[in-house]
Formats: sequence, C-alpha cells, structure tokens
Amino acid sequence: MKILEKIKNQLYDKDAFEILKLISKKFGNKAVFSTSLSIEDQVITHMLASLNSKIKIFTLDTGRLPNETYNLIERTIEIYNIPIKIYFPNPRLVERMVNRDGINLFYRSIENRKKCCHVRKIQPLKRALRNKKVWITGLRKEQSITRQNMELVEYDPEFRIIKVNPLINWTEKEVWDYIKKYNIPYNSLYDKNYTSIGCEPCTRATLPGEDIRAGRWWWEHPETKECGLHIKH
Repeated sequence: MKILEKIKNQLYDKDAFEILKLISKKFGNKAVFSTSLSIEDQVITHMLASLNSKIKIFTLDTGRLPNETYNLIERTIEIYNIPIKIYFPNPRLVERMVNRDGINLFYRSIENRKKCCHVRKIQPLKRALRNKKVWITGLRKEQSITRQNMELVEYDPEFRIIKVNPLINWTEKEVWDYIKKYNIPYNSLYDKNYTSIGCEPCTRATLPGEDIRAGRWWWEHPETKECGLHIKH
C-alpha cells in the first residue's frame, strides 16, 4: 500500500506529539483515537487536547468496567473539555450470550472469553472504525509478549485500517514521567497495584515481579492475553 509506506516515511523519526499533529493535519476527523483510559491513552488524550485536534476520541463500554474507569471518563471530559464518544455492545447479542453461556462464561475457557470479548469489544469497535482511515492507539511493545513485534505504523487487515501507535517504543517510566510532569488524571486503580486495567471481572492487581499484563485474564497463558482488538497479523 503506497499510502501506508508514505505515512511510515513521514512519521518514523517523529516524536509522539509531532506524529499526532501530522495525522490530525492530514486526516482530520477521518482519524480516530481509541482510549481505554490507560495511562498511555491518557497521555495521548492530553496531547490531542493540547493540539486542539480534529481527531475524534472514543471508548468502548463493555458493561463490565470498574467504577474507577467510569469516574475517570467523566473527569477526563471535564478537565480537557473534549468529547469522548462511548460505544456500547449490542444488547441483544449480550443478552443471548449471557443466557446461553452464563454471566461469567469467560472463566470457563479461552474460547468463551474470546466470545465475550468479541461481543462486548470487537463488534462495537467495528462500528467506531467504520469509514475511518487511521486508527490511533496507545500500544507499547513493552506491555506484553503479544505486542513486541508491533510497529509505529501498520495496516490492520481485520479492521481494514491504517493503525498508528505513537507510544510504541515508550517505556513505562517515560509514560509515568509524562503523567506526573503534566499532572494528567489517571485511574485510581493504578495506586492499588493494578498495571493493566480492563473489565472488572477480568482484571486484578499484580504482584511484585509480575509483568505489566499479569493481572489481565490471569488464568490464561501470556500468549493468549489479547481480546482481539490488537493482534499482529
């Protein structure tokens, strides 16, 4: 894809702020940023607000998020005075899945867990990305074994969109340094030893020495710990 290579060449030596500035200028509201309200995503939200960017911000409400995440959504909107569009799963599909497979089906098998993620995350994400050209994320290589081969700019064949990861090479320390420098709001669960925060029943605090994603789907092996939003094809 010529446009993919062109974007790679334009962005490869730029810092995260410049990357977002160029994407905003070139694609405007045809670019979207998906936030889970992680520390990485809060950094990007801060940058977009500083740019007064046309890039739209959205999040996925699975219906099973911790209350701390909902509180942060409201606080972030208030502080930065920017809209965050919230996408919900299809209630009929959730109802059918829960009545057929159980309210906590995800604990019983990887297949069930991925089914739940598909209904609550993947399908709403497809609606959020419809007719868009660029998808911005807060992914970092350091986060997990499943993300080590991801690049700054990629083409995602699942969602048929160019994906830009401005923080892909940042360390966790760099993220926290930025958070503290600009007094950026973050999820209070991080102060309780949570290092990666998703749905409430699928997230726990991590123990000393565990990796960043250890608290997500802790009953699974590290190689399977993705919900399907971010898969290196």
